[in-house]
Amino acid sequence: MRPSVGLLVAINFFYLYTPSSSRSFQIDYDNDSFLKDGKPFRYISGSIHYSRVPRYYWKDRLMKMYMAGLNAIQTYVPWNFHETAPGKYDFAGDRDLETFIKLANDIGLLVILRAGPYICAEWDMGGLPAWLLRKDSVVLRSSDPDYLNYVDKWMYVLLPKIRQYLYQNNGPIIAVQVENEYGSYFACDYDYLRHLSKLFRYFLGDEVILFTTDGDGEAYLKCGSLQGLYATIDFFPGGNMTTKLNIQRYAEPHGPLVNSEFYTGWLDHWGQKHSVVSKEMIAQSLDEMLALGANVNMYMFEGGTNFGYWNGANSPYSPQPTSYDYDAPLSEAGDPTEKYFTIRQVIGKFKKLPIGPVLPATPKFAYGTIGVKKLQSVVELVSYLSFSAPVTSEYPLTFVEMDQYFGYMLYRNTLPVNCTQGTMLASPLNGVHDRAYVMVNGVFQGILERNKIIWINITGQAGSRLDILVENMGRINYGKDIHDRKGLVTNLTLGSQTLTNWTIYSLNIDEAISNGLLNKLQKLPGLTATTKVNVPSFYLGSFVIPSGIPDLPQDTYLKFSGWTKGQVWINGFNLGRYWPVKGPQITLYVPAHILSTSAVNNITVLELEKAPCIGELSMACAVEFVDTPILNATNALTNMHNYLFRKYS
Repeated sequence: MRPSVGLLVAINFFYLYTPSSSRSFQIDYDNDSFLKDGKPFRYISGSIHYSRVPRYYWKDRLMKMYMAGLNAIQTYVPWNFHETAPGKYDFAGDRDLETFIKLANDIGLLVILRAGPYICAEWDMGGLPAWLLRKDSVVLRSSDPDYLNYVDKWMYVLLPKIRQYLYQNNGPIIAVQVENEYGSYFACDYDYLRHLSKLFRYFLGDEVILFTTDGDGEAYLKCGSLQGLYATIDFFPGGNMTTKLNIQRYAEPHGPLVNSEFYTGWLDHWGQKHSVVSKEMIAQSLDEMLALGANVNMYMFEGGTNFGYWNGANSPYSPQPTSYDYDAPLSEAGDPTEKYFTIRQVIGKFKKLPIGPVLPATPKFAYGTIGVKKLQSVVELVSYLSFSAPVTSEYPLTFVEMDQYFGYMLYRNTLPVNCTQGTMLASPLNGVHDRAYVMVNGVFQGILERNKIIWINITGQAGSRLDILVENMGRINYGKDIHDRKGLVTNLTLGSQTLTNWTIYSLNIDEAISNGLLNKLQKLPGLTATTKVNVPSFYLGSFVIPSGIPDLPQDTYLKFSGWTKGQVWINGFNLGRYWPVKGPQITLYVPAHILSTSAVNNITVLELEKAPCIGELSMACAVEFVDTPILNATNALTNMHNYLFRKYS
C-alpha cells in the first residue's frame, strides 16, 4: 500500500529540515559543462552492474576501475532483482545496493545511478518484474494507472534509500536516470515521463541532476527527452565523434556533451558469434570524445554474469547466454585485458592516473574432471520438485498465472486418441514460450521451440501420459515485445483436436536444490534412475578442494564436453544455463566464494536433452573444471556490428 498522508508529511518534514552540505553538482549551461562544487568537471565513467558481480568481488572490481583512471561508475537498479514478488523486497547480500554505493564512495568513485524503473541491460524483461503481467491489459512503460501504481510503490521504497547518497548530501551519486532509451519504445507517452520526473523530484529534491539516455538520432530524442530531464545519448565507437555527439544538441542546445553508453563491446546470443570490438577502435573514439571535452561512460567496463535465470532476450526471440563478458576492458571474471590497459593509456592523456599498481587478475584453478551420476528425470521427481499442489485447468496456464516467474514448469495431459502412426502435436499460434521438452509415458518425443519448431510428430496409445516440460529461457528486454509471457501461452493441438484438461505443476527446483533435497533423495533405498539419457534429468556429483595447495579456493570455469543443454548449481548456487552445442559460450564462470575448502562441494546438473553417458549407468557422466574460459566457440555467421538489431530497429 502507498504511505499514508501523515507519513508523507513526515517524510517532507525530514527532507525540508535536514541540513544540506556545501557540496553541489550542477549543469553549467553557459559553458557547456558540469560544475562540481562550483568548478568545471568532466566524468570518465564505466558501467558495472552490482547484480552481475558477486558482492564478494565488488571491491576488487571497483578498485580496478579506479586504477584505470575512472572517476565515476555507472550502475543500473534492476527492479525485479529487489521486488521479487509484489511488496516483497530484498536488499540483502548480493542485492545490497547501499553497500555497493558506499564502497564506490570509499574507493573514490562517483556514482551515476540508473534507477529505472526500466533498464534494458540485456536483463530479464529489462528489469521490470514479471508479476506486472498478471493483468493482461497492463501497458508497460506508460501512464497506464495499473503500471504506475506499482512503479510508485517501488519508488516509494527505492528513492528514499538513495537520497542520503546524493552528492549534495555527502554521498557519491551525481546524477540519476529516470528512464532508459524511451525514445526507442512505441508508447512515446510524455505523461509517463512527467509522472516519473515529479516522482523523482518529490523524493530526491530539486538539486539532483535527473537525466535520460537515448540513441544518437533525433527521432529517439523526440520521444525520449523531456524538459527538466537532461537528455544524453549513447552510441558505438567508430565514425565522426563530433557529428555523433552533436545529435545531443537536438534536445540540449547547451550543456555538457554526454555519451552515457559508449560501447566497449557488445552482447551475445546463443548460437551466434561472440561479439568483439577492437581495442584500437575503442581507443581512437575515446580519445576523440575526451579531446572534445565530452563526458563518457563506457558500457560495459565489466560485464559480469547472468547467474541463475537473469539473462534477457531480443526480438525476434533470441535469448542471451549466461556470460555477460561483453568483450569489456575487465573480463567476466574481473581480469584486466589488453583493452583495459589501452583505455587506461588514453585516459592518462587527459587526467592524472592514480599512483600504484593495477590489481592483477584473480588466480584460477583447474580442479579437473568430476563424475556425476544420474538421479532421476524431472517427470519422475515432480512430486518432490513441486512444493504446491498441481493445478487443473481446461486450457494451459502461463508461468505468471501460476505465480511462478522463472525456471521450468511441467504441463501434464493424456493422449485422447491412439497415435501409433505418429500424430502432429502443434502450437499453431506459436505459443510455446520458450522451449518445450515433450515426453509420452516417459519416452522423449521431441522439442517445440518458440519461432522455430511449432510442431512435432508423437506416438503413443490413447490414455498415455503426455508430459511437457517448458523452459523459460529469459524474457525480452528491449522494444515493444517486453510483455513477454512464459509457458504454454496458447493452446496445443493433437492432430485436429485442441488439448484440454491440463494438470500443471509449478516447479521450485532452486529451493529443492538449495535445501539439499536431491542429495537426500539420492540416498533413499529403492530410488532407481531410468536408463534413458535423452529426457530432462538430474545428475549429482561432489568434489573436494585439494589440500596442500595454498590460496584455494580460486575462481574456475565449468566445462560441459559432450553435454547438450541445461542448468547447473554448485552448493545450491545457480550458476546459469549451459548450451555448448549452440555456443558461443562453452564454459561457465565459477566464482571462488561459492566453493568450500572445509566441506564437500556438491554439483547438480539438470540436463534437458541428452547427457554424454554411454549405455547403462555403469559409466557415469562427467564435467570438468578448467582455468581458462571459452566464450567464442561458434562458427555462426553473425556480424556483431549489426548495431541496429537491438537499438534502432
